[in-house]
Amino acid sequence: MTPTVQSASRTDSGLASELRLSVMRLSRRLRGEREPDNTLSVAALSALGILFREGECTIGALAAHERVQPPSMTRTVNGLVEEGYAARRPSQTDGRATLVDLTERGREVLLADRRRRDAWLAQRLRELTPDERALLRQVAPLLQRLATS
Repeated sequence: MTPTVQSASRTDSGLASELRLSVMRLSRRLRGEREPDNTLSVAALSALGILFREGECTIGALAAHERVQPPSMTRTVNGLVEEGYAARRPSQTDGRATLVDLTERGREVLLADRRRRDAWLAQRLRELTPDERALLRQVAPLLQRLATS
């Protein structure tokens, strides 16, 4: 007999498995809800999101946020700069460092993408009961804490 979601999630390992699967499926679904003309990779959009939240950063700081190696982030940033989504400038305090910042084009693309994904998710949330939405409001900070630890 195959365990149900309810029975599997009674143990910590079962809960971990169910959360992993659910979060991955939701993430995959959200990645699919993109502006049709947006050709940026998930990594590129993520880097733009960091620049939007944090402001200008070094490539090393961007790489640390994304938990990737600096050469990988350099490739991502090179593409963003070439396409006009980000700009580089030398650091005024460290002659060896280069700072990367979001351009207006990058901000527009990022926000349009977020609006579309938020609209899709808001529609799905409206299909839930008020009690289910209230429960998700309580769980959302916990998921955020899990994701950032």
